Order: sequence, then C-alpha cells, then structure tokens
Amino acid sequence: MRVPSRSPGQPGPGISPAAPARRRAPSALPRRSATPAPDLDAYRAAVADLLVEVGALAGAPGPVARQMLVDARLRDPAIAAVLDATPQGLVGARETLLLEMARYQPNARSSAADLTALVRIYLLSRIDVMWWRDTPTFRTDDQVHASSDLVDLEWLRRRDLLRFRYTEQPTTVLGRGLRAVHRRLRPDATPRTAGLLFRRTRREVVALLNDIAREFAAATPPATPPLWVTSLVRSAEHQHRLRRLGYAAMVPSGHCLGWAVDVEMAWFTRFGVGDTLAELLLARQRAGEVNVVDEGQAWHLCVAPGARRRLRRAYEAEMGV
Repeated sequence: MRVPSRSPGQPGPGISPAAPARRRAPSALPRRSATPAPDLDAYRAAVADLLVEVGALAGAPGPVARQMLVDARLRDPAIAAVLDATPQGLVGARETLLLEMARYQPNARSSAADLTALVRIYLLSRIDVMWWRDTPTFRTDDQVHASSDLVDLEWLRRRDLLRFRYTEQPTTVLGRGLRAVHRRLRPDATPRTAGLLFRRTRREVVALLNDIAREFAAATPPATPPLWVTSLVRSAEHQHRLRRLGYAAMVPSGHCLGWAVDVEMAWFTRFGVGDTLAELLLARQRAGEVNVVDEGQAWHLCVAPGARRRLRRAYEAEMGV
C-alpha cells in the first residue's frame, strides 16, 4: 500500500469567541505575526557538525570540556530555533541536556554508547516534541491501556492486518524463563530485544509501519524477515522506569505522546539488508513524513504532523473502517 497523496494543509486558527462583535475597518484589523517553522535541514546539519566536535573531545578527561562546547553551540540560530519551539524552550532543553551529560554512565542497556551518541539522540529527538508539543502525554500505564486514540496490535495481527512483527515483553517468571531458553537454542532467530510492554499504538503509526514493511519486503530478497518493531507508545511512568534501569529514555519523549516507534536495525545486518532499510527510512525523512534518529541497534521514528491526515486515511482504507 502506498499512502494517499498529500492532503491540503490544516486550516488556520478560527476567530476567538471573545472577539468583539463590532466590525472594524480592514485597515484597523490586527496583523498576525507568523513565525516561520524552524529549518529542519539546517538543524540536522548543525547537530551533525556539533557531534563531530564533541567526538573530537572524546579523549578529554571528564565531560566538562564537552559540556562547555555543547553549551556554546546550542546558541547556533539553527539549533536554538528548534529547541526554543519545544515545550521546555531553549533554556530548559539546554539545562536538560547538560544535566544528562553530567549524569551519563555508559552501560550495556543504553542506546547511547558514548556521550556523542547521547547528544545525538537527545537533540534529534527534540524534533518530535517540537512537532507534537500540544499533544497530551500518556502519564500512566493505565492511560495507555484505556486510551481510545490507540489500537491493539494483537487484534490486528490475528486478522492478518499487520505487515510487520513484534514480540511482547514477558510479564511472568515462566515467560522470562521460556524466552531465555529460546534465545539459547536459537540466538539469532529474533532480535535481542525486551519486547513491547504496550502492544498499542496510534492508527497512523500502524499505516506508516505497514507501508514501510511492504517497501522493505519488495526491496529485499525473499528470505529476509519482515520489518521488526521493538518499541511503540510508552507512558511517562514507564519512561522513568527505563531511565532507572540505565536506558537512554529521553524526557519528554515522542513515545509518551504516542507518535514514536523504534524499529530493529542491527539484526538485519546479518541478512545484508541493513543499509536498504536505513535508506528507506531516510527517504521518508527527506520526504518530510518522519523524523529519524539513529539509536544504534534500533532506529527511532516519529510521524510528522503533516503526514497525519493521509496516514489516517490510509489506515481506514486498509482496515475497511
């Protein structure tokens, strides 16, 4: 399935109910100050330049030199424009990143293998929260389970309506034991991931993943496994649990807004198709459909607001609703 062609843009804001009823002359009407959207190409390029400089200081003792560099570079107009448009604003985002750097401790669980990766993941994921800054956060696990904005993947899977795969996170001792035995017997049969704690996501995300999965299947040899999803929506409650376990779970996060998803990348290199999948995802980013963040084993995707309407229509057409 190819998603439908781009739909018209969202309508502008309506007239406030509190507006005075008396009609004023056109010359007296107030002018709206239109703030141009940040240039995301310039932002990504500025972040890439910053990462080169941070990497060059890898041998410096302690994080202080890199913190000073990052603090200075965040004032770059291309970077500042995006950070200032996030809910935290430039000052809040700057303080959060510097604190993340100060607290950083490498560990096997974290997708941030070093400080450079931490800076990359944090800064590029700010595009997500800038896009969806007015979207309420799923604060608790119960809110994720109860939300009517999300659909159950298992219901769709049983009806053969999903073109991608996932595994659920075991919740019992027996389940974890069976998972460990399976991994010992067939260590490369599936990606090494904890699995989904929440098998729920937005309808638009389902349409996006189905579409990418079909493109991936068409571009790879027949024996290649389908696209594999490692994480979908998360509650803020769960995000903080992941942080306590040592994962690079950024706050705020597109996952907690329901618009982000992680797809397995490293596992597909053993089939020789990792670069193919990477190019498919980056092509979607160049088309303005998603934001992409390289997180190592998995790549993070977030749906762009401009793609929401056509993805919703694609979902409804495919599911027959």
